[in-house]
Amino acid sequence: MRISRRSIVILPGVLLAAALACAQQPPSASSILDEAKARAAGHRDIFLIFHASWCGWCKQLDKFIGSPEVEPVIRKYFVTAYITVQEEGDKKSLDTPGGDELLARVGGPSGLPFFAFLDPQGAPIVNSIRPGQGGKPGANIGHPVEPYEVDWFLTMLHKAVPGITPQEIAPLETWLRAQKK
Repeated sequence: MRISRRSIVILPGVLLAAALACAQQPPSASSILDEAKARAAGHRDIFLIFHASWCGWCKQLDKFIGSPEVEPVIRKYFVTAYITVQEEGDKKSLDTPGGDELLARVGGPSGLPFFAFLDPQGAPIVNSIRPGQGGKPGANIGHPVEPYEVDWFLTMLHKAVPGITPQEIAPLETWLRAQKK
């Protein structure tokens, strides 16, 4: 087999382009979930959050989770994992491969943020779709702001972590309810 000079010049460029393409692709939803399950290691649940860069409510949820009052409680009971979905235009490449499928598997709607609490093995416990009333379908609470949304979030916490104490719930509830004032 004879290799031309042109091949020798082009081949490194092709290899570099392939390496860059691989390096820029975000990790898959299954690998993110597998890592969260490994970190949960049977003693914490998984707080799985679906978000997008354009989503203002997603940023508010991040602010809540990262606040000094809330973060220690979340960290004690949950491993937090993020899946990027529904990006638009030139940011579509930021979507987590397999994210839409995982979103559907845990019961997700099209609205963001959407989140679910999963057990350490990755099985859904409860998600952010508040049950409907009067025969109407439920709706995603997104980042909880309205009193009924905060109520559902607190119900979700109790379902995921039955042993969570009132002292641990208090700063989360106070933070969320203070937004409405």
